[in-house]
Amino acid sequence: MDTLIPSNKKRGFWNVFLQQKYLYMMSIPFVILVIIFNYLPLWGWTMAFQNYKPGISFSEQEWVGFKNFAELFSDDRFYLVLRNTLAMSTLGLFIGFVFPIMFAVLLNEVRLSYFKRTVQTITYLPHFVSWVVVAGIITKMLSIDGGIVNELLVNWGIIDKPIQFMAKGEYFWGIVVASDLWKEMGWNAIIFLAAIAGIDSQLYEAAKVDGAGRWRQIWHVTLPGIRPTILVLLILSIGHLTSIGFEKQFLLGNSLTVDYSEVLDLYALNYGIGLGRFSYGTAIGIFNSVVSIILLLIANGIFKRFSNQSVM
Repeated sequence: MDTLIPSNKKRGFWNVFLQQKYLYMMSIPFVILVIIFNYLPLWGWTMAFQNYKPGISFSEQEWVGFKNFAELFSDDRFYLVLRNTLAMSTLGLFIGFVFPIMFAVLLNEVRLSYFKRTVQTITYLPHFVSWVVVAGIITKMLSIDGGIVNELLVNWGIIDKPIQFMAKGEYFWGIVVASDLWKEMGWNAIIFLAAIAGIDSQLYEAAKVDGAGRWRQIWHVTLPGIRPTILVLLILSIGHLTSIGFEKQFLLGNSLTVDYSEVLDLYALNYGIGLGRFSYGTAIGIFNSVVSIILLLIANGIFKRFSNQSVM
């Protein structure tokens, strides 16, 4: 019996392979692209263990082991940047993840199809606007010279004089999260609307028969119906907590808010590439990637154990 089981599994694999050979052949170009653009560049990680000098061959580079990582973890600036990264990504995870779900659920309850399509179109259009343009709009709206936010707050008697929002670091995290929510909420809601559309309408009919109102139908039918989608996207979002990019922070930040606006990617850009310390910048990138993988595996394991939902 011990010799028959592996052979049966082997025959089963080749039978499936032969039956779906065209699908495997169609996937080959994409696998090659992934290898070329996602795996071959990992060779560049060797720079983190060298005192890399441009123009010198690989064999002539000076190997320094974990010196760059030791320098990274001994830099107080690194922990300040890590704080900013985790703070903005965590706020963005909760606010930027919950609001699209709420928006999709409420929009699904709208019965006027024309109004529903109009609102959906208006809300996802900002996704296609460049962050350069969005940063200009946000800066103008928060300006003390004609900015609509300060004018409304003064006219309503909430504040006595305009506030320099863009010059105060304590407001920066909220500004970034709010602007990202405005830009991406409609776009992120599309996948939840698609998941809601896939729920069997007979479930709603059965809920109505049982006397459930609109809110009860949302709680007992809509939300459980999109629960797998929510969990999978949440797992993927947790894996990107330290990889939030730098465009928003770079465009909205300034020298007065740098202690609140600098994130890991900006830190790698400024203190790595900007100063010609390519090995140091690579060490920052490796740290970022390793932490992202660990967070993804932890989140995937937790959700798989307690909710039977996972991405791998």
